[in-house]
Amino acid sequence: EKMHLHPDVFHSNEGHSAFISLERIKNLIEEEHISYCAAKEVVRASTLFTTHTPVPAGHDSFEEHLIRAYLSHFSEVFSISWNTFMGLGRFHPNDPTEKFSMSVLATKLSQEVNGVSRIHGRVSREMFKELYPGYYVEELHIGYVTNGVHYFTWTDKVWQKLYHQSFEEGFENNQPNASLWEKIYDISDEKIWENRLNIKKRLVVFVKEHLRKNMLSRQESPRLIIESMRHLEETHLIFGFARRFATYKRAHLLFTNLERLEKIVNNPEKPVLFLFAGKAHPHDKAGQDLIKRVVEVSKMPQFSGRIIFLENYDMIMGKMLTSGVDIWLNTPTRPLEASGTSGEKAIMNGVVNFSVLDGWWAEGYKEGAGWAIPETRTYENQTFQDELDAEMIYNILEEEIIPTYYDTNKDGLSEKWIRHIKNTIADIAPRFTMQRQLNDYYENFYSPLLKNGKQMRTQHFSKARILSAWKEKIQKAWDNLSVESLIVPNTQKGAIAYGKHFVAEIKLLAPGLTAEDLGVDLIMGNRTNGNIEKILYRHPLEAIQEASDIIRFTCDFPLAHSGIVDYAFRLHPKHELLVHRMDFPLVKWI
Repeated sequence: EKMHLHPDVFHSNEGHSAFISLERIKNLIEEEHISYCAAKEVVRASTLFTTHTPVPAGHDSFEEHLIRAYLSHFSEVFSISWNTFMGLGRFHPNDPTEKFSMSVLATKLSQEVNGVSRIHGRVSREMFKELYPGYYVEELHIGYVTNGVHYFTWTDKVWQKLYHQSFEEGFENNQPNASLWEKIYDISDEKIWENRLNIKKRLVVFVKEHLRKNMLSRQESPRLIIESMRHLEETHLIFGFARRFATYKRAHLLFTNLERLEKIVNNPEKPVLFLFAGKAHPHDKAGQDLIKRVVEVSKMPQFSGRIIFLENYDMIMGKMLTSGVDIWLNTPTRPLEASGTSGEKAIMNGVVNFSVLDGWWAEGYKEGAGWAIPETRTYENQTFQDELDAEMIYNILEEEIIPTYYDTNKDGLSEKWIRHIKNTIADIAPRFTMQRQLNDYYENFYSPLLKNGKQMRTQHFSKARILSAWKEKIQKAWDNLSVESLIVPNTQKGAIAYGKHFVAEIKLLAPGLTAEDLGVDLIMGNRTNGNIEKILYRHPLEAIQEASDIIRFTCDFPLAHSGIVDYAFRLHPKHELLVHRMDFPLVKWI
């Protein structure tokens, strides 16, 4: 407002920003003189919440006394009870022991919610499912937009120049068009490898200078300094691992079997280098210990100059590494990598990925364009899973990656490796640009929110008033709903044969409500512990107003699924202004 900006859509990134919705509700109440409930509908209709992490530590939550100390005025302005206000930040609004979660607040005050990769979208639905009792995880409206990276920031000038010269004119303005990137196959292997070596030479110079400065500042011995730099050559196979050192990133995985790793890095005919960099959160002792472990291993005589930790990780170093190494290594614990973008930066520069199929790589991986460790867990025991993943890493290194890199022709080129580079650029890069990401946000979220937000504001918020008044009416009537009569198939006389009709009728006593207000679904699935755990089939019933307080729901359809299944009927409110059913998560089972 101070900058005279008046957005139509607000995008809340992470729960840290959730208080903006409270402030917007307050402003609408004070400036537009509408009720809290109507103001909340206006804010929700124009807000998107993106969650970026499945790790609990990434979701802030606070004790009630802190919320009361700093935010008590909101309940007064909203004219709601303190418990109702606290309920905005709780999975279970009436549980006084539950902390106030910023992510829950953001979710409840946003019409749309998304994760940052396909897997993370699924994980986010699991994370927030308790907010929508009566709905199944696969039904939730929480979607995803996989992260992308900014082409001009993270693509080295050497590659930008080659793409500009070789791809069609206007390529930079149409980056998600995969057909344009296929021109990389028309470029000679010699030119591709020349680009890669030029950037690797620059990386080697950068790493040597960085090591020299840091080791001299620590007064390390001249022998150790020389030994650390002796193996740094651009012709060697170089792996990069640089990111935030959180424990789920499993930076230690490579060091599970030091004896085997020693043989890999010290093969004189096929030398291998590993460059590590990154920082841990100041309060993340376990993450700091991972860095200590990497440094310890790097100082062991058998790994000196083969495994290197680069201090003072920053954006410049990140750019040098993501563009300069040969292989980008990522080993997260499944499914805790929400998206990850460092590997996306690497692909723009012809750097090949080797990663667990988690986050963006689960969508990006193509056979012949990098290497992958399976997404599916084999063991529930994480220690066993770590051991298995480490063995897979060693096997793939020894049997596939290293032999491919060093399988060179008479000109010193590895045709197989360059094929991986070209496949990476052509098949993967166009799908992970920031331009594609923004297109997805506009199409899936911004445009619908823009439309709905404007609808809620028209005629001095008349639609918001209508929707909030309807919700209030439903809330008051909900506990008074009852089943007048129920007619369902008599399965005790025998099963309903495949193709035969399932016929049912429910008469509902609904004082004050009409057939326009309520919907009933037939839910079919397998029952466990008294509940249908997963939907196999869902069928809406037709609603007919029989009398002022009686609504009749019926269904008559042929069974298209064979097998033994259970069924139940789910009653829910409905309204043309309700974008998602779970925006108003009231459910009764019949």
